[in-house]
Amino acid sequence: RSLVVVHFWAPWAPQCAQMNDVMAALAKEHMQVAFVKLEAEAVPEVSEKYGISSVPTFLFFKNSQKVDRLDGAHAPELTKRVQRHASSSSLSAGSNDSVKEDLNVRLKKLINAAPCMLFMKGSPKEPRCGFSKQMVEILNKHGISFSSFDIFSDEEVRQGLKTYSNWPTYPQLYVSGELIGGLDIVKELEASGELDTVCPKAQKLENRLKALINKAPVMLFMKGSKQVAKCGFSKQIVEIMNNTGVDYETFDILEDEEVRQGLKTYSNWPTYPQLYVKGELVGGLDIIKELKETGELLPVLKGEN
Repeated sequence: RSLVVVHFWAPWAPQCAQMNDVMAALAKEHMQVAFVKLEAEAVPEVSEKYGISSVPTFLFFKNSQKVDRLDGAHAPELTKRVQRHASSSSLSAGSNDSVKEDLNVRLKKLINAAPCMLFMKGSPKEPRCGFSKQMVEILNKHGISFSSFDIFSDEEVRQGLKTYSNWPTYPQLYVSGELIGGLDIVKELEASGELDTVCPKAQKLENRLKALINKAPVMLFMKGSKQVAKCGFSKQIVEIMNNTGVDYETFDILEDEEVRQGLKTYSNWPTYPQLYVKGELVGGLDIIKELKETGELLPVLKGEN
């Protein structure tokens, strides 16, 4: 088969069951696509090989090559990507121009996803090559605020960006959608003192915390994510929140020590999880349980109380 979609799932995660239903519907619509389910914890070697750290995660393969990845329970996005990859698989060689155009649109969006974007091997916490590691160290040393994209996670982006930017190696640094260059260029900018004027500085911690708290009407700061809670308290609060049907976003405090420590002081609340509605602290697990028992939780989450 030209396209294979692999769903890394877990039986204890309700989102996975929902996405299995979505996959079943897509399988009927796209007969030429192979859909596979893999229980992530039952195949640890495979999960580790492909960097599966949460469920559900979907990997897309063409001719045994990984071409795309989707993390999380996003049914519309899964549908869109299956349609895109399935249609590009069946395109004739003469239709390559439209595929190239689609990729360029996607690359442009990625480049402009943040004021300062770093395309690297691995992540800032776990760089997977020496050049990427040096680049991250320089940016951090100068207090530069940046987002990153792991080019190992998407072969299409990895190859396409080289052509798009006419820059053959990684890492690649972009500011305001414009290519700055690779490690050598950034080292030159640092030596000349220009790096601080070229790249945006990181926000002060208080401003950053305010922005995170107000990122969504309902924000949950927890250990792990909706998909994979990494402590019992976080798991319990996610189960309660999922049962309300209210949309909410999460922030994994294990991924950011500055936020983890800073938010305790900022909110004067010493433990996690912490739930915020419209920028205001509601409380931790005990408070949420009390609100659930008194029937006040839903009005609070909707900002009515």
